Amino acid sequence: MAAKRTGDWTEILIQQGIISPDQLAEANQMATESDMKVPDALTRLGYASGEEVSRAMAQQHGLNYVNLSEVVIPPAIVELVPESVARENAILPLTENEGELTVIVSDPLDFEVFEKLRFILNRQIEIALAPRDSILEAVNRYYGQTVGESADSMLQEFTDTAIDFTETEDDADGAEEEIDESSAPIVRLVHLLISEAVQLRASDIHIEPFEDRIRIRYRIDGVLVERDSPPRRLLGAILSRIKILSKLDIAERRRTQDGRIKVTVGEKELDLRVSVIPTNHGQSVVMRLLDKDNIKVGIRQLGFSEEDFRKFENLIKRPNGIILVTGPTGSGKTTSLYAALNALNTPDRKIITAEDPVEYYLPGINQVEIRHEIGLDFARVIRAMLRQAPNIILVGEMRDLETAQMGIQASLTGHLVFSTLHTNDAPSAITRLIDMGVPSYLVSSSIVAIMAQRLVRVVCQKCKQPYTPSESALRSIGITPEMAAEATFMKGKGCGTCQGSGYRGRLALMELMVMSTKLRELTFNEASTAEIRRTGRAEGMSTLFGDGVKKACKGITTIEEVARVAKQAEN
Repeated sequence: MAAKRTGDWTEILIQQGIISPDQLAEANQMATESDMKVPDALTRLGYASGEEVSRAMAQQHGLNYVNLSEVVIPPAIVELVPESVARENAILPLTENEGELTVIVSDPLDFEVFEKLRFILNRQIEIALAPRDSILEAVNRYYGQTVGESADSMLQEFTDTAIDFTETEDDADGAEEEIDESSAPIVRLVHLLISEAVQLRASDIHIEPFEDRIRIRYRIDGVLVERDSPPRRLLGAILSRIKILSKLDIAERRRTQDGRIKVTVGEKELDLRVSVIPTNHGQSVVMRLLDKDNIKVGIRQLGFSEEDFRKFENLIKRPNGIILVTGPTGSGKTTSLYAALNALNTPDRKIITAEDPVEYYLPGINQVEIRHEIGLDFARVIRAMLRQAPNIILVGEMRDLETAQMGIQASLTGHLVFSTLHTNDAPSAITRLIDMGVPSYLVSSSIVAIMAQRLVRVVCQKCKQPYTPSESALRSIGITPEMAAEATFMKGKGCGTCQGSGYRGRLALMELMVMSTKLRELTFNEASTAEIRRTGRAEGMSTLFGDGVKKACKGITTIEEVARVAKQAEN
């Protein structure tokens, strides 16, 4: 029986205490700025789960909510809707009664889909609600093969095939092109590898040749996971297909090459940044998946504590100065900077970036790609930027003295400058700039804040459960019995949502050092990193490791993750 119809679903969530009016306002703003729906913004911000939103919508519209983990749909019902229709529209049949079919959907107002289903299925359609992610997982479950299984079967097909694609050193160039043009299975295999990587939320695909095999690995939540590998004899064909998609030189096997691929997988439009390098056993390929959804995050989602969030929000509203983000490659620096730019991107501000390369395209922001081969380097671009009268400048990286000096001059002439630096923590950035040759008085007068960050995996929300860490584990990261008594430790037991890892998604550990009078004095006097760090901590700076411990105590991540990612950064 359908639920009783009530008020607006957002009011229901507020009445139930799931969200606050301020959080709803923030979600509305994010939805407007990022061209997404308000329910998606609420779940992306972490204010409400997909289940809570769907239940509230069901209550508003007088519809049934379906918990897909608790129902079993008979095969005879599943067969009433073709797999292609179910996948394309993210719907699933639930029951059939006298010619009327009830289907599970995620949006009760998607009337266009309902009309299409009535036409395709030639039946009356009734609807029930469930979160979109749950529907897609159930579609994979009920209709058989997932993308991963399809890729595995494709690899098995190649393994069992008698055709020999083996190349010799002399004929490899010609063989690559010929194989690619004549082998539709290779086209499907490469497409399936990319599709599987997208489904598993991988950030990179690594194709690495060795003497007797090809190793294929995906980086998922920052950790490399090995997949079943195709036969070694297919290396040339796979390389050829990837090079054709990337518009690279198929015949070039001795030099490094870089290219890009634009693909659409399901509803996702992706850019793949492709890097090819020669190794002892052939060319190794890494394809980095650049998902546009990753740059739609708000500052709130980055992982700040409430205190640091308020500090950072105030810092980016300053009219001038330099804000640095530090950390190793893959620590989320670009995402943090783009979140800040998205928050500042209003019609009354002119924002220009200099990036090497431009990975994501931001609407309303002038982005310049560095091209060293024609002399278009960071310093030259910054000079040109200043003639464009911007309010805000993003310099991809301060990698040399000239770039650093130009960025500092820009900040001293009334511009807000964002940039990155490769250092282990926030205090090290001060001494790094001075070591590069920037005068200490310029560093002390221009830097307003430095933020170091690392990414830790988040405990899977579907399979998380409380647990009690061992005393040795608690001691290893300095958690006292008093702290442990007030903590809520969580660990994922492993499920289909997280592929058995116990983790799904990542969040940043933050170390935000705001320059004070004392810190500027130490910088001017070229004090040691250790002394700057001690002063920063005395003034309230939370270290990367300290922030990780807090997140582990709240059950957001685990002790093991904090020790893996942040312990070495703590001095």
